[in-house]
Amino acid sequence: MKAYTEKFYNYIDNNALQGSKQIVPFVMELIKPKSVVDVGCGLGTWLVVCQENGAKEILGIDGNFVDENKLNIPQEYFIKHDLVTPLKLERQFDLVISLEVAEHLPIEKAESFVDTLTNLGTAILFSAAVPSQPGTKHINCQWPSYWAKIFSGKGYIVFDCFRMKFWENPDVPWWYAQNMFLFVKRSCLHNYPFLEQNFSPLDEPPIAIIHPEFYLKVQNGFSIQESFLVLIKVILRNIKNKIS
Repeated sequence: MKAYTEKFYNYIDNNALQGSKQIVPFVMELIKPKSVVDVGCGLGTWLVVCQENGAKEILGIDGNFVDENKLNIPQEYFIKHDLVTPLKLERQFDLVISLEVAEHLPIEKAESFVDTLTNLGTAILFSAAVPSQPGTKHINCQWPSYWAKIFSGKGYIVFDCFRMKFWENPDVPWWYAQNMFLFVKRSCLHNYPFLEQNFSPLDEPPIAIIHPEFYLKVQNGFSIQESFLVLIKVILRNIKNKIS
């Protein structure tokens, strides 16, 4: 995978810090993790905030393009790995994080990437860009139901406990508020009593909803003709996903 620019990482890091400070305390309440791994961690900002909120052990994983001298976490807590290639460590973590990463990988690698995540733990905080979402090197943007189907095939249920809670929080970037879900291995749900007592998993795949900031960004960035073409593209892709 080709290197991302310094400007890209600065933008992601600033938004990650802002959003994680709002979201992580809630995640810690739901899962109470002592160990956390972030797959596609960038500079490790989410891991830093997890430590600040009680995580005792952290590990970040990302590609060779990450400048280790700019990491927000100690280098010994970082593993370089091409995320296109499956990864299996000889251990699991209380919480696995992978946010806005999966859309950067080829569609034929989607299943193996989810395998990487599920091999690392039974509770996974996950988000991925939806169709036509602006971003750098987005090559597999999918609706949430696409990812939920893959996770379901591996025995994981989905909790939609973030979207409404953070939807109108101005300190949470819209892509987190729009795309974030919690996947938990069905057979291990009893390990998370607070989650089990206060939230119910979805009986159906999560519906696709678009954040107003995303809608306005797309509208302001395209002409009427271009917006129409984008809409047609989204509809056709959605139909294709339902058929498959």
